[in-house]
Amino acid sequence: MSDFIFAIILISLVALSALSSTIFAGMLSLNHYQLKRKAMLGDKDAKIVYPLHSSGYQLLVCILAINIVANAMITLLLANKSGNIYAVIFSLILILFFGELLPMLYLRKRVISITAFLAPALRKILGFMAPVVKPLSRVIEKSINTENKLYSKEELLNMFDGQKLASGSDIAPGEIKMIKSVLEFGDKKIREVMTPRRMVQIVTKDDEVGPVLMDELHKSGYSRFPVVSEQKHYNFVGTLYLRDLVGESGSKKVKDLMSSDVRYVHEEESLDHALRAFLKTHNHLFVVVNSFEEFVGVISIEDVLETAIGSEIVDEFDAHDDLRAVAKSLAEKEKAKREKLESQVKVVK
Repeated sequence: MSDFIFAIILISLVALSALSSTIFAGMLSLNHYQLKRKAMLGDKDAKIVYPLHSSGYQLLVCILAINIVANAMITLLLANKSGNIYAVIFSLILILFFGELLPMLYLRKRVISITAFLAPALRKILGFMAPVVKPLSRVIEKSINTENKLYSKEELLNMFDGQKLASGSDIAPGEIKMIKSVLEFGDKKIREVMTPRRMVQIVTKDDEVGPVLMDELHKSGYSRFPVVSEQKHYNFVGTLYLRDLVGESGSKKVKDLMSSDVRYVHEEESLDHALRAFLKTHNHLFVVVNSFEEFVGVISIEDVLETAIGSEIVDEFDAHDDLRAVAKSLAEKEKAKREKLESQVKVVK
């Protein structure tokens, strides 16, 4: 064999080793649903690669076999040429750097375009090797499916952090935030979320319901208020709902409009406990106490739900209580869309 032909065969085998290694590692790391999404969005390479990726372990076994054969041929070729131990060492270095490491560093990012380019050849090889590859792939799939991988909460949170940073992620940042909030929900205590005592707006049962009180309550930003029997004494006798004051006229007192239902919860209980208590009692506000039965704050159902979903809830969905407000909001959105389309048409013209 001439040196020229030897060099051509050697380079071809190294290239084959590099490409098979790239496709094998890349296919393992590709997300099947993300690839499908790219294909549906019109990515030409993704449309070609998606059916191959759907073959699962059949393609991987096939590529692995090609990689092993190419690496073995490189070793045999060099050993046959020189006939000494140095040939084996040189082949190992050649395979390690040019067949494995460099493709992993530089070609793996382009695995979709490389696989799409080689798709016709890969389909033919896959069809030719099907009698051997299919049984092996079934064994691998059964083996993997029987091993139920369990992830710790920390591992799941790290996975979603990585998903958030990935440029091609098909999960919206808001969805990731909500998932993380749900995962962390069970670990949080009531004291971490409650409104502390110094921030609580308290009313007395004998307070007169009038413009002054209503203005003061509106400015507080809350819609529910614990009611006490006397000023500076935390003897709770009920809960006042801001909505119950709307439209009230005449000389009425807080005790005439308040709900006499008072519920207590311990600050060291979990938010999960608080949520179940809210659902069971149909109450919307709990008075929070400590181990000495001292009043330390209040917690509302919105506080719990906001922590669970990781975003603020518009209190009582005020804008949706008024049909005119809903209609006006939708009209404004439609108007903004029309103006945007009109401006785009003008730009095109």
